[in-house]
Amino acid sequence: MRRADRLFQIVQLIRGRRLSTAQFLAERLEVSERTVYRDVADLMAQGVPIEGEAGVGYRMRPGFDLPPLMFTHEEAQALVASVRIAQPRLDEALARQAEAALSKILAVLPAPARAAAESLAVYAPPVHFDTRTRARLESLRLATEARRFVRIKYLDLKEQESERTLRPLGCFYWGAVWTLAAWCEHRNAFRNFRIDRIQHLELLDETFRDEPGKTMADLFRSIDAEMHERDTATDA
Repeated sequence: MRRADRLFQIVQLIRGRRLSTAQFLAERLEVSERTVYRDVADLMAQGVPIEGEAGVGYRMRPGFDLPPLMFTHEEAQALVASVRIAQPRLDEALARQAEAALSKILAVLPAPARAAAESLAVYAPPVHFDTRTRARLESLRLATEARRFVRIKYLDLKEQESERTLRPLGCFYWGAVWTLAAWCEHRNAFRNFRIDRIQHLELLDETFRDEPGKTMADLFRSIDAEMHERDTATDA
């Protein structure tokens, strides 16, 4: 990679994150941390408003912007592939936004890059989610973003019905079904729910804040701990 390209990539990586360490930048660019320190110092000397220091991390001062980006053929193809795969699996509102975003990107690409992207021979078969499931998915996505409690009536795989008040944390796609990961106020624990088995969904006006032990990060940590215990037991 030419040094000019590397400097440009450093700017893009820093502006796209809250804080970027030299180690992170070095790994992404496949250079040494010493090279990163030198390149960042040169960028700062040239007037690029990077804040931070070695050993702590770097961030871009608010308000800094660059001209519109151009994508390589491969990057444009990756965007097309991502949208083709994701669009049939998203709720209708998000799928429309994905298509609109891709159209804007393709519209400003040079002709060769656009032709390469549009001719990409990677496709995804349609996924037939019923209308109710798609509507539930959109509602849960919005509730998660707004930190709103939801109340559901749920029919589990044993055909047992229950009513729960949940803190929705995230929606996960497993290749056949969508599930909701949530903190269940009734069980006082993390629970997963198949979205296609939610019989009734109500978004409550009450909102919640992240609390220790009840966040997505805590859920991931609990999963990691369970997997580690399982691996340890298997090795024993």
